[in-house]
This record gives sequence, C-alpha cells and structure tokens, in this order.
Amino acid sequence: MNNRQHAQDAYDVVVVGAGAAGLAAALILGRSRRSVLVVDAGEPRNAPAAHMHGYPSRDGMPPAEFLAEVRREVAAYGVELVRDRVTAAEPDGSGAFDVDLEDGGRAHARRLVIATGLVDELPDLPGVAERWGHDVIHCPYCHGWEVRDEAIGVLYSKASGIHQALLFSRLSDDVTLFLDGAAEDDLPDADWQLLAAAGVSVVSGKLDGLVVSGDALSGVRLADGREFARSVFVVAPRMVPRDALLIALGARTKETPAGPFVDVDPVGLTSVPGVYAVGNAAGAAEQVVNAASAGYRAGATLNGELLHADLERVAERRRGGVFSAEGERAVARAREAHGA
Repeated sequence: MNNRQHAQDAYDVVVVGAGAAGLAAALILGRSRRSVLVVDAGEPRNAPAAHMHGYPSRDGMPPAEFLAEVRREVAAYGVELVRDRVTAAEPDGSGAFDVDLEDGGRAHARRLVIATGLVDELPDLPGVAERWGHDVIHCPYCHGWEVRDEAIGVLYSKASGIHQALLFSRLSDDVTLFLDGAAEDDLPDADWQLLAAAGVSVVSGKLDGLVVSGDALSGVRLADGREFARSVFVVAPRMVPRDALLIALGARTKETPAGPFVDVDPVGLTSVPGVYAVGNAAGAAEQVVNAASAGYRAGATLNGELLHADLERVAERRRGGVFSAEGERAVARAREAHGA
C-alpha cells in the first residue's frame, strides 16, 4: 500500500475507510472500471479480536488476514489504496468533492463513500480494556460459540438491560448477571421472570474489577471483597460512530437504540447528494458480513449513478448539436464499462 503519494488527483469515487464495507464498495467499483482511491487510516474496529465469525467461507479467519486478502483483490482491479487519513471533505460547488489528506495531499472525487466505522467505548472497570477482544467480549454471534459451556459473567447496563444475559444463556448453563450497583428494583418483574426461566443467576453489589490469573480471566471481584469465578465477561460498550466527516458535510442523523447515527437509505445514500455511508459508520449492528453487503450495494448503486450521469451529459450535447468523434468514443467507453 502506497502511504505517500496517490497516482492521480481526480477520481470517480474516494472511499474513506478500508474495512469490509469500504473495500467491498471499492471492489465493485474497480470491477466496473471506475477510478477509485481508498484512504485507510488503519484502525479497524475488530483489530483486538483474534478471529472473526459469521462470514460464510471465512469463519474463524483472523481479521487482519481477511483485510489483507481483500486489499489484494481490490488492488488487482486497479483500485488505489493509500495509508493516510482524510482530514476534510468539502463540496466543490459542482456536485463533486475536494478531499484533504493528513499527509498534505488532496484528491478530487465525484462521489464519496464514508466507511470510517465506529469506536467501542468500554465501561470504566479495571481489567476490561486489557482483556477486550479476548475473554472480555460483547457479542454472542461474534464470540459465543467459542465460549460455550464456560462460566460467563454479564455486566448489567441500562442500555442493554438483561438482553445479553439471556442471549448467552443459549450458550452456557452457567451465566451470572452482575448488577454493578443497580438496584434490584430497577429490573421489572418481567425481567426477573425471564432471567429465572433462562437459569441466569443475579449478583447485586458494586463491582471492583476483574481477576486475572496468568494470562486469563479467572473471576469478578466486588467492592465488598467477594469474588466470583468467571472465565468470560460480557460488557455492552457504547458504540460511537466515526462520523466527523459526515457531520461536517451536513449529513442528517437519526436516533437509534445505540445512539445517533447518520441517516441513510437502503443503498447507503445520506441526506447529502453524492455522499454514501456504509458499515458501522451508518449503524451499530453492521458485523463484517453485513458491512460487506452494504458496501457492495453502495458500489453497485454508485456505478449506475455515474454511468447515467455521464450518458445524460453526452446525450445533452448531442441534443444541442455539439458532438464529435470524441463524444462517440465517450459513449462507446460508457457502454463498455456497463457491459453493454
């Protein structure tokens, strides 16, 4: 990956972010013979995880290995990838965008795909950050099978309630919900009934931290000194989208159960014409397979959008009597790119 200079200044599409969503968009656009620049800051959300799951044919693959393979595939179609950070993106007044890079470079893009992901803000509990992605986890679909039948502790949060405890009870008969100072009365009777039906134990009292033996979680310690043996601890991070570029461009946001995220239509188009948002930049629940699907849809939509814009421009010139051999060649190229 070139981390200094990009080969040209003007592109059909600049993709910001090179996780599954951004790379999937770039792959489809590259296969459509579009000029594409992918700017990657190298901060994938799932970097702490040793393996990813739920992606057919890639289940259990290390995330870094997966991304490296997709980058190779994307580059084979002429897509340009640079290790850099986009510091600003501004409309140029003609419907396109000027994109500033941290290294001082600038690129021009007819369209933007923002795939900058999100940041997991972890509970402020000693030991959680150090064990995150190992034996401190959050998602039963990402990590659940790997911790089946283990002693699982779940940290109660007002945002997620008892939901995680119930989900993990499908995977283990030894699940304990730690209220961490929340009053038992905070849980409605219906929640207590569900916890009992699922066989989930509940422990009151404020937590003091995690207990680690060697290089593995061994328990949970309460402020009163009690310890409970646990080999897995489940938390609910606050999921904060990396949406600074989108907000600066004026993209509309909407409230979700995980907080505000940019509002997009089914193909990822934001309220800003020409700006698409895909993956975790547009939603908290976009796991790798979902993010790749969103990027694919955005890429295919963008190719069609650009094709029709080009053909309409040529058709307008023909209607105005301004046409030439170069115009004929432009039509031929457009048809070829579209597979006609």
